Amino acid sequence: MSEETILLDHTTDQESGCCSHGEGARKSHHSEKAKHNLISRLNRIEGQVRGLKGLIEKDTYCDDVLNQIASVQSALNGVGKLLLEHHMKSCVVERIQEGDIEVLTELMTTMNKLMK
Repeated sequence: MSEETILLDHTTDQESGCCSHGEGARKSHHSEKAKHNLISRLNRIEGQVRGLKGLIEKDTYCDDVLNQIASVQSALNGVGKLLLEHHMKSCVVERIQEGDIEVLTELMTTMNKLMK
């Protein structure tokens, strides 16, 4: 099973849906496999960032450091794309079906932030 498939394997029963949005903060309801996948990816990225710090401390050639930064940014973008896809296919669809079209404004704001 691909990482994308694992991420999108989430709980979507009628009561919990993707995102609960009652009183207080909304929460996402990812399966344990999806959470594990995201955490694994973020742990790898965290290691890459620590590696970047080490490169700076060792006075590594700037171009090499910049290439590593690009790699970290790409990895973060990958996590963001997977989460965005999951969010749109479940949370956004669910809220629109409930008549909450404000979710579209929220989604556009989020997408603008991701595309900076």
